This record gives sequence, structure tokens and C-alpha cells, in this order.
Amino acid sequence: MTTLETRWLGLDVSSPVVASSSPLTGRMDTLRSLVDAGVGAVVLPSLFEEQIVHESRELHTMLVESAWNNPEAAGGYFPELDDYNTGPERYLSHLEAAVRELDVPVVASLNGVSLGGWLRHAVALESAGAAAIELNVYRVAAAVDDQPWELEDDLVGIVARVVDTIDIPVAVKLSPYWSATANLSARLVRAGAVGLSLFNRFYQPDIDVDTREIVPQLVLSTPQELLLPLRWVAVLYGRIDASLAITTGVHDAQGVAKCLLAGADVAMTASAVLRHGPGLVSSILDELQDWMVEHDYESVDQLRGSASQRAVADPDAFVRANYLQTLTSWSTPLPT
Repeated sequence: MTTLETRWLGLDVSSPVVASSSPLTGRMDTLRSLVDAGVGAVVLPSLFEEQIVHESRELHTMLVESAWNNPEAAGGYFPELDDYNTGPERYLSHLEAAVRELDVPVVASLNGVSLGGWLRHAVALESAGAAAIELNVYRVAAAVDDQPWELEDDLVGIVARVVDTIDIPVAVKLSPYWSATANLSARLVRAGAVGLSLFNRFYQPDIDVDTREIVPQLVLSTPQELLLPLRWVAVLYGRIDASLAITTGVHDAQGVAKCLLAGADVAMTASAVLRHGPGLVSSILDELQDWMVEHDYESVDQLRGSASQRAVADPDAFVRANYLQTLTSWSTPLPT
């Protein structure tokens, strides 16, 4: 009989499908639905230090600075600043409720700005019961004087400090925009990260041609986006001592199977369940189990990495050798 139980970040999980950070994991009702559908773990939406700082400053301006210009306000119109919640309390309450009510590991996600913020909030998340913390590294190196080695050193230093500060597992959610992904991955593991999530999706700004304003653009992932993290997990598997997760482009059972074959411990999904609802997870797991039976796999551990770079007959297929073949494989006649 096939089993879907496995381990991720050193945690026992009941299935290799994890609910990635999304609006669905920010609500208790949809969290329960995801767990009922069979996810092995959940990652809560990110706690953004930048947002906390911004809200605190806005509230300070409203309650303190505005009061000096309004005699009524200065006379007690507004409550004292200390009475307001300007910290991560709502997030921590949600985390505590999820830990209390769900029977799967609950992973917190943290996006810091300052070293103090990374450390302070990591400690708070651990105290609230998080089974692990995923460091959501979301930084665009847009300055022309940003040196790649300095950015990497900063990231490795932050991870090392967070790992030294808390006792629960730490994973790093990387973007694909590093100059030497394999080398940086190895450095992060040496700094203490027990897992890597590949890859973070940067949401690109758009331009309104009528107003000439910059507008946000949120586009859900497609199955085609699975190929990039699939390649890098296949390259890293067995070469670094880390738990690997794929977190982009996972939409169906076939995608989950590919993630596991490449060497991932889990496949993380968000866009697919946002489109189709938490019930999609049940269908994915049923189809995955059928596929495993058909291909004589008895467990996730048995199939993991069997199509990684180290396992395939042509390791160069993941790097360069198939480049020309790919370019020349297009067979549709050109228009006349």
C-alpha cells in the first residue's frame, strides 16, 4: 500500500502537498478546509516588518502630531497611543489559533527589513508556537552600486543570526535572481538553514498608459512556471544537506510528482487553490496516489530524487547540453 507520509524541515507531514503562503492561509475557515483536504502542513501569510513600521508611524502621526494642532484632540479626544495595536499582535493571534486548532505543522513566514526586526519577530513567532519559520527574502537589487557579494553576505549573515536566536527550524524562500544560486544555497545551509523554498515570485509593477501611474499587478502562477524551480531542485538534490520545497507552478498531481522526482520533500501550492478552492488538494492527492501505484512506488521517500541531476543518465540535460536540441525542436512550419 502506498503512503504519502514524509518529512519536511525535520517535521513529520502527512502528505507532500503544503499550502503555501496566501490569503487562504490567513483565515481559519480556509485553513481548516485545506487541512481537511489533506495538506501536510501550512505556511501562513508573511509578517512584514515594513508594514508594521509604516502603520506605527501613521498612527503616531494621527494621535500625537495631529493632537498639537487640534485643541479638542489634545484634550483627550484620541485614546492614548499605548492603547492601540501597532505591532504583530493580530498575526500572532492567528498563528496561535492555527497551532491550537490544526493537527498539521504550522509554519510562520517572516519578511524583515532590519536585522533587529528579523530577530525580534522571529522570537515572537517561535513563542507563539510556530513549528518552523520561512524567511521570505523579497529584495530587488535595483541600485546600480549594489554589489552581488555584499547582498549575499547580508542574507547569509541574517540567516545565521536568526538561526542562532531561535530553536525551531529555519527555511529560506529564495528568488531566482541570484548570480550563483547553487553556491548561495550551500552557504545558507552552512549558516544553519535547514530548508530552501524555490522560488519566490516577484510581482511586477505595471504602467497605466492613461494616467502614467505605476499600478500593482497580481498574476497567479501557471504550470509552466514549475520548470525553473524544478531544474534547480534537481541540481541541488543530494549536493546540499537541506530540505527542498518547490513553491511556484504546482497546479496538479503531475506537477507534484515532478517536484518529488526532482528531489523536493514537498510541493507547495497557492495559485491553484486560489483558483479552484481547497478541495483541489484532495483530487491532487488521490491522483498522486494512483500514479504512485501505477509506477510501483510505495512511498514518497522511495521516489524522491529519482529524476534528479545525480540520478538521470544525462546530467547535462539540466544545465546546457539540451540547449541546442530545445531551440531546434520547434517543428511548426513558418508562415508563408
